[in-house]
Amino acid sequence: MFPLLEGGGVKGMSSSAPPREPARDERTSLPQWLAVGAVTVATFLVVTSEMLPVGVLTSMATGLGISSGATGASLTITGVVSAVTAPVVPRLLGDLDRRAVLAAAMVVLAIGNGLTAIAAAFEMLAVSRVVLGIGMGAVWGMASAVAARLVKPRDVALAVSLAVSGVAAASVLGVPLGTFVGNVLGWRAAFAALAVLALIVAAALRFGLPVLRRPVAVGPEADAGARRSLARPAVISGLVVVVLLVTAHFAAYTYVRPVLEELPRMSANTIALLLLLYGTFGLIGNFAAGAAAGRRPRPTVLLLAAGVAVALTILATFGTNALAAGIAIALWGVAYGGISVGVQLWMAAAAPDRVEHVTGLYVGVFTASIALGAFVGGLILENVGIVTLLRSTAALSLASLVIGLTGPGPQRARVAEAVPTPGDSRTAGPEHASR
Repeated sequence: MFPLLEGGGVKGMSSSAPPREPARDERTSLPQWLAVGAVTVATFLVVTSEMLPVGVLTSMATGLGISSGATGASLTITGVVSAVTAPVVPRLLGDLDRRAVLAAAMVVLAIGNGLTAIAAAFEMLAVSRVVLGIGMGAVWGMASAVAARLVKPRDVALAVSLAVSGVAAASVLGVPLGTFVGNVLGWRAAFAALAVLALIVAAALRFGLPVLRRPVAVGPEADAGARRSLARPAVISGLVVVVLLVTAHFAAYTYVRPVLEELPRMSANTIALLLLLYGTFGLIGNFAAGAAAGRRPRPTVLLLAAGVAVALTILATFGTNALAAGIAIALWGVAYGGISVGVQLWMAAAAPDRVEHVTGLYVGVFTASIALGAFVGGLILENVGIVTLLRSTAALSLASLVIGLTGPGPQRARVAEAVPTPGDSRTAGPEHASR
């Protein structure tokens, strides 16, 4: 028998191979994926809660004794509050356990939905939507950063894709299901059901996630003596792309039904099927973009921006043809479906030392752009018509592509390094206390 050396070699035998390190388990475990699933359901519920008034608009307006326009304005209230909450919450967290914060935010969401269910007038509805916006902004602003910390580095992009997929799934499944419940049991029952589900998810987050304290800064930025500002070229250019692209999308998509009624003259049932197709392709785009953006965030986002611009151009130019309109809607779904996760990974790679803060900032800008897009789209539609609306939003999407091409982007293949591994989800040490 040859005595073993400390490095794993054999005394008296030479080898050019370096000593082997003990193999590490690089696979994400089932409990970790279940935790990501809980975060995904949370994002699904917050967006379903935000958008459900669209599906039950008429019955809500009748029940509250207010106009459809006033009822629809409740979405704007939620969006504005969420836009303010999302970037503020990460700055207030300190060393609080992120799982407890997420759970508390879901309880706030449940309260907002409960208040909506018992609202008797517009004033109570407005209050309920403010409360809901606070819960929504906190959950959406933290979801991606938390999901990325729950898995092994190799699975970060997939975890972020799953967390963000709750947003797309809310449009495909959440709002239609909520509308069905509202049609059968009444709109108040639909919001009450969302309140109960939010409480269940709050418990799942609290007891299903590990302790997640302040993340330890990683990468070259961790060596900096003081916290770096988020006013970095790659972050700023990414946010400009978000503003232009999301504003363009919602300016057009908010009014997609009248577009499809006027141009290809589709029936209500055909439009419903086409929007389901849009949502399905959006889910496909979400996961495809997540896989690609994990390594190349900037080229992925630029390709998606080009897809949105092409889809809107086709709809404006050939939209009177039903087949062309269907192709445009499918392309639009794939392209826009990947935007949220693509830009999220862009942000994480641009500021790997401040993922929570940059995620909150991104979500705030994103939700503000939603409100801006719906407002701008309405102005264009009422004053110059549908075709001009589509051409204008196509031009705005093209402008986002130009900004993305000419502006600075994040470094390649840094997304997996932008978050601590599950083993590093402890409290930051003294050397990171200022972070």
